[in-house]
Amino acid sequence: MGSVSPGEQTHLRLSRLCLGWSRGLPGKQPSRAPREPAPHPHPAVPGPQPGAGMLAGRAVLFLSLTWTTCRGLAMPRVTECGVSCSPGFACRSRVNRNIFNSFCRQAPRSLSPSVLEALTLSTAMKCAPHDDCSLVLHVQASLTLHEGLRGLEACSMNVDTQETRCQSVRVSRASRRLQVGRQLQVHFDCFEVGVAQSLYVTLRTVPHFCGIQLDRQYHVEAKKFSYRVDRDRKVVLVQAPEAPAGSDYYVRLCLKWFTCEDVGAPARVTANRLSRTVSLPYSRELPCLCLEGWSATPDAVRMQACPFEDDTEALWDAVHYHPGAQALSWEPACPVSGHVSLCWRPGPGALCHHLEHSGRAAEGRVQYPRVDTQPQLCLKFSTSRGFWVRCPFKGQRFQAWKMTVQPAASQGHLRVTFFSPEAAHFQVYLCQQRKMWPPACRPALWATALPPASGDFMAGPAVAFVDVPRDEACVPNTCIQGRRTDMLFSAPQQLCDLRCPASQGTAD
Repeated sequence: MGSVSPGEQTHLRLSRLCLGWSRGLPGKQPSRAPREPAPHPHPAVPGPQPGAGMLAGRAVLFLSLTWTTCRGLAMPRVTECGVSCSPGFACRSRVNRNIFNSFCRQAPRSLSPSVLEALTLSTAMKCAPHDDCSLVLHVQASLTLHEGLRGLEACSMNVDTQETRCQSVRVSRASRRLQVGRQLQVHFDCFEVGVAQSLYVTLRTVPHFCGIQLDRQYHVEAKKFSYRVDRDRKVVLVQAPEAPAGSDYYVRLCLKWFTCEDVGAPARVTANRLSRTVSLPYSRELPCLCLEGWSATPDAVRMQACPFEDDTEALWDAVHYHPGAQALSWEPACPVSGHVSLCWRPGPGALCHHLEHSGRAAEGRVQYPRVDTQPQLCLKFSTSRGFWVRCPFKGQRFQAWKMTVQPAASQGHLRVTFFSPEAAHFQVYLCQQRKMWPPACRPALWATALPPASGDFMAGPAVAFVDVPRDEACVPNTCIQGRRTDMLFSAPQQLCDLRCPASQGTAD
């Protein structure tokens, strides 16, 4: 067995301690928990206990370090609800289910409105030995003790039911005399809550002085699972959280459309399972491929996370050509909000120019009938995140027509010849390039069909030609543009800036 570094040994010890803390140490019966919660080692007692300061200080340091480490591994846990306050303060607590005093008294001039310093809220899990677990609201508050204050009161109101519960802490008179001006920190752990509850929490002084209070709104969320993606193995490793009431937990992969559709069977993590990590395989990295987790309890809230929500590349690759129907189709594997259109690129690296009447909403399957298989013909996808271009015919497996320009037999003309593996009809345009697209093109010249030829040039025999005036075609910034007319969607080919009079070229 390989050696383990001191840092790794410390991490292993803390991991085992966290696991033992959350489940009970293996081989031992869990001991009865103290009256006060373990995370707060300073209970509210009538007074300080002599001789315990050094031991308590070391315990506080050790438990604080351990608790900080464990918080990254699991939801904070308490064994019994209670109230605790800072060391050196003699405190006693009271739980009151009635709404606290709505009437306030005038604050003394010596009492600053900022005497209440902080109010932080979080969710913890209360698990008594040999009993089920439940969620509690953890309230942490602090104030600067004033001679006119006797303590703190925190109240939590359920926004839906208006039910209000309060807890208060009183500092003894003797302790107040000694601690005036010092910071008092109080922890409340007895507010039982439920998943998806909305709470309104108020912190006030005892007695209640007008204008001195802190308010917070808080939404109780289910404990989220954590995950890691292994792209090499194409699996998602999910760490399931501990569910309340010792229930099982389910995790699954699903495609998020109107509902989340199953991708394989859900994985079940039983309550007594030592390892809470499951492995979920996947085939494609899609932005709508999500994780969904929920506890096996009635009306459980389902938590979702989508590991690949930024990986949209796979969506644009779902382009298919159907040779029999000469149709080009695209069907997204995930919901997409945007537009699709056909475009053509005059050359490598050039902008892809929109083809008229090809715009479609990207709301589902998109199909273009009678599409010419030109390498320059592409699909352009536009969303709020940007745009993507796919050119499905860019390759050797698709045969496409070609256009050449050579001197014609008749003087003063150039002959534009079209070669195609199949019968086709063409037009020729003379276009003047300009700064803004599209170029200014003159009326079309129809190509004359040629009889079937036995010879073969590049992709096929010559099928049509047209003669254009040399003095018009050889003007600077002029392009000869050829288009196929017997298809609904076709990308043009063009030759620009011909070198006349020895003008000869081929468009591919």
